[in-house]
Amino acid sequence: SELASLGVSYYVAAAASLKRAQSTQIVRVSYLSTVSLAYRRRHKQASKQVRSSPDPNRQTKPTMVLTDRQRADLHGGIYEYLLSRPGEPFAAAAAALAQADPGACQAKDSKPAAATTAAPLLEKKWTAVPRLQKKVLELERAAAQSARIHAHRAGLGGAGVGGGGSGEGGASGSRRMIPRPPAVHTLKGHQGQVTCVAVHPVYTVAVSGSEDGTVKVWDHESGDYVRTLKGHTNTVYSVAFTPTGSHLATCSSDLSIKLWDFSTYACVRTLRGHDHTISCVRFIPLPPSAMTSSAYSSSSSSAATSAAAAAGGDAAGGAAEASSSATGIGVGAAAGSAQLVSASRDQTVKFWDVETGFCVHTVADHSDWVRTVAVRESDGEVLATSGNDTVVNVYRTGGDRRKVCELRGHEHVVEAVAFVCAATPAAVAESGGGSGSGSGSGGGGGGADNRKSTADKKADELNDLLASCGRDRTVRLWSISKAACLVTFDAHENWVRSVLVHPTGNFIISAGDDRSVRVFDVKSKRCLRTIDDAHPHFVTSIAMHHTLPIMVSGGVDHTVKCWQLD
Repeated sequence: SELASLGVSYYVAAAASLKRAQSTQIVRVSYLSTVSLAYRRRHKQASKQVRSSPDPNRQTKPTMVLTDRQRADLHGGIYEYLLSRPGEPFAAAAAALAQADPGACQAKDSKPAAATTAAPLLEKKWTAVPRLQKKVLELERAAAQSARIHAHRAGLGGAGVGGGGSGEGGASGSRRMIPRPPAVHTLKGHQGQVTCVAVHPVYTVAVSGSEDGTVKVWDHESGDYVRTLKGHTNTVYSVAFTPTGSHLATCSSDLSIKLWDFSTYACVRTLRGHDHTISCVRFIPLPPSAMTSSAYSSSSSSAATSAAAAAGGDAAGGAAEASSSATGIGVGAAAGSAQLVSASRDQTVKFWDVETGFCVHTVADHSDWVRTVAVRESDGEVLATSGNDTVVNVYRTGGDRRKVCELRGHEHVVEAVAFVCAATPAAVAESGGGSGSGSGSGGGGGGADNRKSTADKKADELNDLLASCGRDRTVRLWSISKAACLVTFDAHENWVRSVLVHPTGNFIISAGDDRSVRVFDVKSKRCLRTIDDAHPHFVTSIAMHHTLPIMVSGGVDHTVKCWQLD
């Protein structure tokens, strides 16, 4: 029994000792696990820091690999530069470099003394870098500008500036395409104030007329001077291109209208008949029905006539004119126009047959100087005239040329009138598109008819608009069908001398004697943008292309300015 009791006590003591040992082991293992985990975490973080921090003894792969010759040239340039600098530290650095790369440094030492007196090569290259960077930036800006100018050829097609007549389709439909400062080019060359400007319908060319009696031709994209047309003996008041740009018409206070072949710059005809200063001239586009493929078959005869005109005289020499044949000078369907209209201080408006050079009709409804005339370019069916009597008369160009309506509201001399800037039927025919104004026939289902009817409605709305400006400092937008003024803008602070209607019909652009160019929003009836000091003197005229994002302006300061549209 004693042995049994002793065994039990020993067993109990052993069990208690084993339990204490197990608990201690568990604590010890738990502690070791915690320490191991912390150690592993610290080791991982230290490994990341080691990998992220550069090792000075570690060989890294160079980001730029030079050839042996480039490396020798670089070391030689640095060695030459260090030798050119005064002071012992530079000399010591040069000696160290010569010891590190003796071949490159010996090549520099072997140069003659005359060559070493010049500026070190490294300095030349270092100063050349900013110049090259500036040149690169200039080229990038020029490339971006050129891309904007020619964007219509890829995206807009014949839709017009601002993404088409409706302003809804295309990638550029949301862009307003209105002039912004500063001017891209300032063209100098006239000896008198610039009285009129026009933009070629096809090429990047602009023309300007001046009080010096000359007409100058410019490249508005590059800003280069091209040619001077001499022939008038007094102030040139107006210039106008045919719808295809083949011919140019100019009028002057010398009582003459001159027609120029724009391919040879020769004066091919002079029209006389007005009794006083001729203030404005415009070509009347042929209607869309006349712009067929057969109409362009006369291009060969036109080219032959142009060659005869070139042989008969030179534009720079002045008054040389080509002799006329029985068929005229070849202006007609090939030029997109067969008639032109002129306004004069003799209170008349005359219609001229371009082929024969004869006056075919005279309108004498005005009671004072007729200063301006505008023709609706989209179809050539309507024209408007106005002047000192403050009345705007609207006529039909065909048939009996009857008066459509009279628009009254200006309180002073009307300086300019303008329809919507649009592509002529000749331009549309050459591009292979439809007329854009007729309803046409055929179709591709109800959806196509609905879209077409919507486009026709928009075209009719644009064709119904007419803008005018005058010395009463106002710009007015009229509805021809209603014979009423839709909106009046009075933001100008002096006479308003020229006005344009944006191809979208959403904006009116005007310029005047307050030296500013202003853009008016038709829908909101407010001035959207003002270009103050567009010219240092009065702005006399502005012209705009119907697709190219360019506008030109002329001023009393003898200059022509080109403005980018954006």
